[in-house]
Order: sequence, then C-alpha cells, then structure tokens
Amino acid sequence: MYTRRQFLTSTAAFAAGLGLAACRDSAEAGMAQSTGKAPSAAPPPAPALPGPLNTRLIPGTGERLPVIGMGTSGSFEVGTSTAERAPLREVLRRFFAAGASVIDSAPTYGTAEDVLGPLLAEQGLRPKAWLATKLSGVTGREEGLAQFNDSLRRLRTDKVELLQIHNLGDLKTQLALARELKQQGKVRYVGVTHYVERAQDELADIVQAEKPDFLQINYSVVSRGAEKRVLPLARDLGVGVLINRAFEDGRLFAQVKDKSLPGWAADAGITSWAQAFLKFALSHPAVTVVIPATGKPDRQSDNLRAGVGADLDQTQRQSLIAQFA
Repeated sequence: MYTRRQFLTSTAAFAAGLGLAACRDSAEAGMAQSTGKAPSAAPPPAPALPGPLNTRLIPGTGERLPVIGMGTSGSFEVGTSTAERAPLREVLRRFFAAGASVIDSAPTYGTAEDVLGPLLAEQGLRPKAWLATKLSGVTGREEGLAQFNDSLRRLRTDKVELLQIHNLGDLKTQLALARELKQQGKVRYVGVTHYVERAQDELADIVQAEKPDFLQINYSVVSRGAEKRVLPLARDLGVGVLINRAFEDGRLFAQVKDKSLPGWAADAGITSWAQAFLKFALSHPAVTVVIPATGKPDRQSDNLRAGVGADLDQTQRQSLIAQFA
C-alpha cells in the first residue's frame, strides 16, 4: 500500500513530464496563433481511476453530484504567469476527466475567481462545472448584488449552480437576495456556510429556521462536532451538505507522516492518507460532496480516488479516529 508521500513520489516523473508537455503545448499554441495551424499534439490522458466516481442525490431535487469536488481557497489564488497557471489547468483537466464537477469559490478568495473563470473558459469546461460561489463580507442588498454580478464577470458565466451566504454574514438580507436571484434563474440552489466548530450551533439554528438547499461546514476525523446537530439536522430536513477542511488545512498529514495506513485500507481501496480522510467525511450519510482544495495535479488524482468504491463502515471509521487518540 502507498502513503500519500509515496503516491506523490511515484508520480513525480509523470508530473514532470506533464510540466514539459505544458511548456510544449504553450509554445505550440503560440505558433498556432501566429500561423493559423493547430497544435500538433493533445495533452496525455489523465490518470485513470480504479472505477467510476460515486455520485449522491441532492435532497429534494433528484440531481446527482459526484462526491469529490474541489475548493479554490489558496490553491487558485495565483497570478497570471504560465508557471502559476499551468498546474491549475492540469488540475482542472484531471478533475473533469474523472467525472467530477463541483467547484467551490468565493469573491473574497483573492484572485481565485479571476483565475478559475478564464481557465474554465479556455478549455470549454464551464458546461461541465457545477459552480458554487458566495455572498461574502458585504452588507445590504446593493452591495450583495454588485458582488454577485462581479463574481459572474470574473467566473465568465451568466449564472451559478449554488450561491451561499458566507459565514452567515448579513444573513437576512443576503439570504433574501440569494433567493431572489434563484427566482430569476441566475442561481439554482441557495446555501449557508461556516468553517469552524464554534459556529455549528448557530448554523444549525439557521438551517432549522430557513431550510436552505445546502449548507457547507467543516468536518474531519479530528473535528467531528458537526455530527451532534448539523449533519443529523441536514439529513432530516433534506439539506445538501458540502464539507470543507477535511484535511484540517493540511495539518492531518503532519500527524500521520510516520504512520502506516491501517491494515484494512487496501481492502477498502485506499492507497493514501488523503483518501482515508476524504472517505471518512464521505462515510457520514448526510454528506453530499467533499471539496478539498489543491493546486497540484498529482494530489488531485490522489483525492479523486477517494470517490471510488464503498464507504467506510463504523469499524473502519473508529479505526481512523483511534489514530489521533
């Protein structure tokens, strides 16, 4: 079996080849622009998954979503250079090649929307994307509407699948605006978000009162507070759930760097700690999609493997929890 470190080491040569291919493709694209001739070669095929990516129903609508999505905070907050954007282009290519679709962003994630929008547009990937963004850090209807319209511009789209009220800010006004935009057809679903356990009771109260289409909250093998109220409530009320911080912002990897995977991992199709952590979050029955962020193609391929195969059973979940006891 492989740890995440071994997985990444084994794919280093492949990633290097992709980097060379990206440089070659960029040069050929420039030549094609000046000569009118098409590039001579397509990118190499994305690494294959061991099976199809699992999907789950959005409660209340019957629409199915692939269980592994991706976030953009940090990972897509880059500049305009080829060196910064080429890996993200490959991250997206592998993501969609695997059948994934859910991408979560926010106007307050630095340049993330400015980067994501053009990368989707240049590869013709917007029709395959299930985009989630947020009303974030604004007060009043006009500020919220202006921010939303700016997000559409930055994302190079005329609508998004999910509009969330970020961290419950100016909730009443922004939630009303989000619902208005839903009625106009510019938004398909409306949600509320937070990212820390101390806010989960407040989030649960709001979900109970407002019954949004989605909620987004943190949940991991070491941060399981959402199990108390938020996740059971979402399941009872038919609210979709996006999970953030399943890796604890990367801190979980430092805690297991010298540990082997549990003995049952191979039988569960798990070849890295990243897959184990993502499968843990996905094994809660209320969870719809987990959205790990990465700007590295090999880690994207690793993450996507967590969406294949069976969920963890209770014994396997407890075994992972025990790693951090």
